[in-house]
Amino acid sequence: MAKILIINPNKWGRGITFLWMASHSSLLKKYNHQVKLFDCTFYENWSENEIKFNSDNKMYKKSDYENYIKYKQDDVKSDLQKTINNFLPDIIFWSSISSHIHSEGEYVNIQYGHDLLNDFNLSNIKKITGGIQATADHEKILSLFKNIDYLIRGETEMVLLEIANKLDGNESIEDTDGLAFIKNNQMIVNQKQKIINDLDILAPYDYSIFEEQTFYRPYNGNVVRAVDFEISRGCIYSCSYCVETVIQKYYSFNENNPKTGAIKNFKKYHRSKSAEMVFQEIKDLNINYGISLFRCQDTNFLTINKGLLEELGELINNSDLDIKLYIETRPEGINEKTVKLLKKLKVDGVGMGVELSDQNFREKNLNRFANQKKTINAFKLLKENKIKRTAYNVIGFPEQDEDSIIQTINFNKLINPDNITLAFYTPYIGTKQYDRAISTKEYESYNFNADNILRTKTKSKNISSETLNYYKKNFVDLVRSEN
Repeated sequence: MAKILIINPNKWGRGITFLWMASHSSLLKKYNHQVKLFDCTFYENWSENEIKFNSDNKMYKKSDYENYIKYKQDDVKSDLQKTINNFLPDIIFWSSISSHIHSEGEYVNIQYGHDLLNDFNLSNIKKITGGIQATADHEKILSLFKNIDYLIRGETEMVLLEIANKLDGNESIEDTDGLAFIKNNQMIVNQKQKIINDLDILAPYDYSIFEEQTFYRPYNGNVVRAVDFEISRGCIYSCSYCVETVIQKYYSFNENNPKTGAIKNFKKYHRSKSAEMVFQEIKDLNINYGISLFRCQDTNFLTINKGLLEELGELINNSDLDIKLYIETRPEGINEKTVKLLKKLKVDGVGMGVELSDQNFREKNLNRFANQKKTINAFKLLKENKIKRTAYNVIGFPEQDEDSIIQTINFNKLINPDNITLAFYTPYIGTKQYDRAISTKEYESYNFNADNILRTKTKSKNISSETLNYYKKNFVDLVRSEN
């Protein structure tokens, strides 16, 4: 059997059960490989306090979350070295792709993992990573981060399993589909691996790899036991700023409807687990881990097959499980019928992207088609049905100005969400908005330490980083003010 050490270089200082870690561990263990997780999250000399940051600016309701966790005073790199010495892994792996791709700081995991390992002597260990950046521009990543042996482009579970099997059988791994690497100063790019059509082959995901305190999470002023959860993968839309388009492009879903932004043949791209598998996972996590909140990371929950959701709704509604779901979707999917379905699924909260209020800017620059009326109606309908609503907003887009932010504040006043979040725009490599951000010279071609929650990397002359930081700090207060 092969030994795989997974590194979680998360710098947010709070528990996140990253889906790719759980999916890889499950699959590898099914084939008798050994898996261990080294989690950097709670090391004081590594992480930032994202909870405090977003509680101070009122995007999160204050809670006693810090009473549930304990930060480690030991040095993160020293403990990582001890773990490597004791476990003796054949592979060290960090960063991947799942439906958990839009936030939580995972976009920059390749850099953070490389930073952790860069000073170590690991000549006998395969250092392998993947994720959005690897998929979007393998040449850039291999040139920037020299201490990587192999990149996996696209989905990584089946590729990493194949590599582990080959190492176990003393076979060469260099012909494995999906790999990019440098050999004898030459760039080698293997053919693409197949997209994973049946997500049930990865499930049930392995949450046993996470330490106990990882399961605690602040939620609307309380602390609950929660996991990140995945029912489906793939978004049917092609918003020009979104990392989803990087994966779509890799698997050759390049065409989209110019009026809706939906990709063609999206049924082949958007995939789901079976309702039976999803319910069994939820039930087991509730019973065995005491999980009450399932933070669904599906890119657009209401584009999951309606028959599957109806079947899952019946299973959940007819059970005695004390659970609730938090989902993300788009406003145009909210109507009387879908709200009834959400109630049956025990959905407690819905997050929806407002992004910014200028509809013309959204459609022309972001390829995102969601008109104001539908957004207003969606927030109104959810409120009437006592489902909590979170509005996701973004500032710092290329060519955005301060007036656009003020308009977005006023629009949030109108829809009056229960919770409000504001992210800094990050130019994701491989997206159309990245190309625009580089062409306007508002961002660097590579942004180290990027994090759309904690910091902006803008060089815009239209709106300064100081101004963006002001709005990040005061956005909620400005929305809630009466003026």
